[in-house]
Amino acid sequence: MVKRVWRHGGLFGLVLALGLPDITHAQPAASNRAHVAWALPTDIGAADWSETIGQGGVLEPVLFGRRKRRRAAICGDPDLQGEPVGAVSGHIQGCGATDAVRVRSVSGVALSQQSVMTCETAAALKDWVENGVQPAFRKDVVGLRVAAHYACRTRNNRPGARLSEHGRAKAIDISGFILKGGEVVTVLDGWKSRKTRKRLEKAWRAACGPFGTVLGPRSDRYHLDHFHLDTARHRGGPYCR
Repeated sequence: MVKRVWRHGGLFGLVLALGLPDITHAQPAASNRAHVAWALPTDIGAADWSETIGQGGVLEPVLFGRRKRRRAAICGDPDLQGEPVGAVSGHIQGCGATDAVRVRSVSGVALSQQSVMTCETAAALKDWVENGVQPAFRKDVVGLRVAAHYACRTRNNRPGARLSEHGRAKAIDISGFILKGGEVVTVLDGWKSRKTRKRLEKAWRAACGPFGTVLGPRSDRYHLDHFHLDTARHRGGPYCR
């Protein structure tokens, strides 16, 4: 186990700490380079090693960051950060969920408010962020604006309506996307803009599949300013409008 890499200077410090052959003065053959690569700890990615070596060979921050991510992992996935909640309930019959979690971030993308949901919904959110949102926005998204998550209520808060999937911790409403430069693309305004409409439409379409229900500005007046995403399953397949 590596406890500390002293500042002996870049790759030389790494060699001393790991007890590897001295490769700082001679370029190893291809077969030897492969052997050295496999000798490194397997839970640290190549990018982390490269960054570590470039900064003087100090591994502790990298290892500490990895441990911190593992401690905050939920649903058995380090890409889902937050905390377990357990059982949640409500005042309307049918509300609630068992083994719910409170999600703080998904695949490095922060939620504007920590959101309660099931692990199934958290996994769908991760799928959408990685394979829908980031490609649509050219991997520029660092945050999601959450308009709503778990709430024991009827659909669209209408009296006498059926129970919303929000009441089962299976839904989340996203009203905007926060980009690296600080720009916020909202569903309400972005859907009307020629500059951002295509990106929002691409993200909206990509949600159909990971989520069973996807509603947006095209669906009705209740969803002009957000995307409603839930993991309810329908006989005819995903319902997306």
